[in-house]
Formats: sequence, C-alpha cells, structure tokens
Amino acid sequence: MTIHPGLRNGPIYLDYNATTPVDPAVVAAMLPYLDTHFGNPSSSHFYARASRDAMTQARAQVAQLLACASDEIIFTGGGSEGDTLAIRGVALALREHGNHIITQVTEHPAVLNVCRALERLHGFRVTYLPVDEYGRINPADVQASITPQTVLLTIMHANNETGTLQPIAELADIAHRSGVLFHTDASQSVGKIPVSVAELGVDLLTVAGHKLYAPKGIGALYVRRGIQLEPAIYGGGQEAGRRAGTENVAFMVALGAAALLAHEQLTAAYQLHIQCRRDLLHQRLQNYFSTALHLNGHPTERLPNTLNVSIDGIVGEEVLAATPEIASSTGSACHEGDTEPSPVLLSMGLARERALAALRLTLGRWTTEDEVERAVLLIVQRIAAFS
Repeated sequence: MTIHPGLRNGPIYLDYNATTPVDPAVVAAMLPYLDTHFGNPSSSHFYARASRDAMTQARAQVAQLLACASDEIIFTGGGSEGDTLAIRGVALALREHGNHIITQVTEHPAVLNVCRALERLHGFRVTYLPVDEYGRINPADVQASITPQTVLLTIMHANNETGTLQPIAELADIAHRSGVLFHTDASQSVGKIPVSVAELGVDLLTVAGHKLYAPKGIGALYVRRGIQLEPAIYGGGQEAGRRAGTENVAFMVALGAAALLAHEQLTAAYQLHIQCRRDLLHQRLQNYFSTALHLNGHPTERLPNTLNVSIDGIVGEEVLAATPEIASSTGSACHEGDTEPSPVLLSMGLARERALAALRLTLGRWTTEDEVERAVLLIVQRIAAFS
C-alpha cells in the first residue's frame, strides 16, 4: 500500500487508537460536497437533491458495516456526542421507569462523565463495576447489580488503551433478560474487527469516524427501532428528531466512504495481517527485555492492532518524549511535569510503577514491517541510554 501523504517523512506512527489518518479515498469522496454540492438537504429544490441523496447513501453504508437498517443510524458529531445521546437520551426518556445505570470503571471519559452528570443534575444512581487483571468485567457482577430501577447498562466493546474486548453478547443477554437496555461504545472496535449489532445483541452502539479513517467531528449512533431518546441537540427535526442542526453532508459522506472501505477490507486475512505485525512488535520487545516486559490487557481477547506493555524500570512518557522518531502514547496524564499513571491500568490492579512504565503501541492501515523493526530498535536504544 502506498504510504499515506500525512505520514511521509514523519515519525513512525504507532498511535492509531488515538486517531487514524483520513484515507485518501475518503477525502476524494467528500470533496464534491465541499466545493460543488452545497445545498441544504432539507430544501426541496434542485440544489438539495445531491446532498440529500449523498446522505441517504452514507447512512446505508454505515448501516451495512454494522449489519442494521439505514433508519437505525443517527449521524453525530463524534464518539463523545454519540455516547451522550445514547446514555443521557435513554436515561431522560425512561426516568419514569427507573433511575439506575450500570457501567464499568475503565470506560472512556465520554461515558463516565455523562454518567456523573446524570448523578449530579438528575438524581440518577450509577453503579461503576470493577474489572479483573485483564480489564474484563465479570458477567456475574452485572447480574448482581441489576435492580428494578435499572434502565441502562453501558459497557464499551474494546478498551482504547489495552484493546481488551468485553463479552458484549453475554452482557447484553443478561441486560435483556431483566428488561434493561444495553449500549456499547464501539469507537475503538468498529473498523478494526467485524461489528454486527445483531450478533452483539445491543440496543445502541457508538461509532467515532476518526477511529476508522474518516475525519474528526463525525460519528454515528445505532439506535434499535422503537427506542425512545431525549435529543442531545434541540432544534429542527434532523436525524429523526434526535440530533438537530443542518447536516454536515461532506463529513457524513466521508464516514459512509470509510465504512464502505472497512466493509470491503475487514477480512480475516486483513485482521491476521495486522495481528501478525502487532505480535512481531511484541516478540521483538520480548526478545530484548525478557521477563522485564509485561503485557497489559487480555492476551487473546483484544483488538488485533493493540499492544500495551510495561517495561520494568522506565517511565513510559519519558521514553516516548526522548524518542521523537516514534509517535505513540501511554495513557498516562502529564500535568506540569508530574506524570500520573493511567486510571485504566490502575483499575486493573496494576502497581503504580508498572502503570507508569506502560507504552501503548497501536498499528493501522499504513504500518509496515520495517517500521515495526525500527521502532523496536529505537525503544531499546532509548531505554539503554537511560540506564
């Protein structure tokens, strides 16, 4: 595959879970709706037709990727907005039936903060379930936490730091047997592994465009037919009345094009191709660091592109800061020179030192085997220089 123009002559990019380069084919698909087809799709005249038809096609392309009906797709401004629409929307629509939500401690802040807002502003009770040492939730804990007041269970499909996959189908079944709706934030999994809403059994599912080679600022929410949601944005009747505002047609087209690419390319062979490069990266690091290298996350139930490891005796942020030839991250937070370890890793029971020693290395469409080999050598050299 030809190198992406944004990656040419730059550092080795191993931060695909943070964001993906926009695929050139996606850019080509959206450009006509920036420079030619400007019409408001809600209008009834000639100039609206191209925009309206493009939106219809894009919605169908996203629906095809998720194996659902087109009218179950709501376009949003991104993953965080999708989570807000799903969680707040269900909570406020069903508040007469209950005021309890269940989630987990390692969710993305987009989920955790909307749950805290519902607690603070609307009197909801939220149960934050723990995870095990691999970052997986115990289905028995979910079952035990459901009460007659529970209206929603929201558990992410794949963790953005470790790549750990949750047993979503099993959890959704538990929720449904108690009459509880189920939402999953699939921002990290859609585009990396096949995601079928029917197979997962979910009622709502969040998509973030910039995680699957579309631009930032566009996403989608799958909403099963018949589910009532309080709108996230009030105004006109766009997006079935759930998300008002004149539609961002160009970005909707972009997400549709990215979804079509994912649908065509996301074969078993492609997943194995990415996984082999991830495993090569892991094995090379293991060869150098031996027992000082520790995998964070589930050894098998994780995204094929994600490697989160800790190396004894280092601070991950310091290593990456000293290695500008690699663009990656750790999940830790830096505030005025003081590095705090990842809350996700701490919630998995990792010691503070091991959490601070983490490197999150995530691969994608343009990662080459040569880049993997060079990245390992660079990391080894930088760590050796610290000792």
